[in-house]
Amino acid sequence: MSLHTRYYKLQTMAAAAFALVAISSCEEDSLNIGQTLTKDSDKLEVSTETFHATTRTIMADSVLSLAADCYLGTVRDPQTGADVTSEFTTQFNILETTYLLDENTIVNTYDGRICADSCDVILYINSPFRSADTLTAMKMRVCEMARPLEEGIRYYSNFNPFQEGLVKQGGINKSHVFTYSNRGEKDSVRSASSYQNSIRIPLNEPYTSSDGTVYNNYGTYLMRQYYDHPEYFRNSYTFAHNVCAGFAFQMTDGLGFHAKVSDIGLRVTYTSNYSGNPVRYKMVLAGTREVLQTTYVTNDLEALQAMANETAYTYLKSPAGLYTEVTLPVTDIKRGHEGDSLLAAKMTLQRLNNQSSDDRLMPPPSTLLLVQKDSLNAFFEKGSKPDNIMTYLTGYNNPDPKTTTYYSNTNTYTFQNLSALITALWNMREQGLKSDPQWEQHHPNWNKMLLVPVTYTTSPSTNTVTSVHHDMSLTSTRLVGGPNNAHDPINIDVVYAKFQ
Repeated sequence: MSLHTRYYKLQTMAAAAFALVAISSCEEDSLNIGQTLTKDSDKLEVSTETFHATTRTIMADSVLSLAADCYLGTVRDPQTGADVTSEFTTQFNILETTYLLDENTIVNTYDGRICADSCDVILYINSPFRSADTLTAMKMRVCEMARPLEEGIRYYSNFNPFQEGLVKQGGINKSHVFTYSNRGEKDSVRSASSYQNSIRIPLNEPYTSSDGTVYNNYGTYLMRQYYDHPEYFRNSYTFAHNVCAGFAFQMTDGLGFHAKVSDIGLRVTYTSNYSGNPVRYKMVLAGTREVLQTTYVTNDLEALQAMANETAYTYLKSPAGLYTEVTLPVTDIKRGHEGDSLLAAKMTLQRLNNQSSDDRLMPPPSTLLLVQKDSLNAFFEKGSKPDNIMTYLTGYNNPDPKTTTYYSNTNTYTFQNLSALITALWNMREQGLKSDPQWEQHHPNWNKMLLVPVTYTTSPSTNTVTSVHHDMSLTSTRLVGGPNNAHDPINIDVVYAKFQ
């Protein structure tokens, strides 16, 4: 076969694959498509078959939480009756706007030298789990870290800074009562269009630094470090290792609040005569993804294990909860079709509706990652992105989460075409068997995939996925499947093609 002919046939197969994926057609139409795309002398023979995937629920144990969204709160899961708690740590980023005016212009003093008027930590919060609980009184503890989290270490959601001895003894240990609706602010402030819900924790008590120096508040400590050691404010690393290692936020009382912490600020307020008149200024350091942040999740493992043991369906649950394992029938799909091209392999997972109308039930995950079981941790640790060969994203009721395009199958998660994955797994198996006849026994997870709740970011200019993280919000759903599935099987609809 000439190179030109081979290229033509590959082009034809690609066109057939596109047509089959793009339109909904009956089997008879699929079988005739090769005759409409090629010449009579070089027809493409297309056939379809349906196979069944098998599933089960497995425990997530813990997930990589570094750089994931921070969440705070404690709620009771109505499905299990068990509490779920999210807590977090953060460092602070040195930005180009992080500066103080000349020391000689500072108005207020303490102990013979300049001082801050006040200091506070601000947590900007959104996406409350349940809007009806916005007045629920909660209590947290804000603690100073003894040493910073370190670059290169992978922190998972079971990492507890208090148990690991990272909280500074004798450092800041501030208890704070709050509500989501932040009634501490005036109504006129909260009703402004620019207002962002926030929790403000004042740090205005006397503060003793590691060298024994006493300051009137934490802001004064930060200001004097800025003037005495400007090299400490050169970047976030030097700041974390010499001035402020970060803070840990721990829930201590209350039930019913859980929200995303979208932004974090460490704010120092001071008065300066820089403009000729006393004016209040602010220096703000931000807790962002550019510095190290971790979310610590406390789940009832016995309750999760009981759900994982159910066999009539499977579960997805976050944060750090439950995955659905999918075993793909790769050998069944390829057996007898070793020389055929696999044009399409569509898999749809049906969600089961909640059996209760309780408005405290967690919503279904909005986006799922399909990833090979043995590659799960490596995918997140390496910062990988879906390649549509070994890893895929899909949205709830939406096969392409990067777009707003919806399709007719509702209450489902659909992977439109897993043909590249099935082919890659088959080739992996074939290569393995050449050197090891017991390869499948030595690699029992070779055809096992995991469905994992995730969040992702995209490039504004190209809309391509730029990062994927574990979903740390509260989600939960049941899927058709399981070892004792009482519903329709999980179909994988396959389209083969070969030239006659």
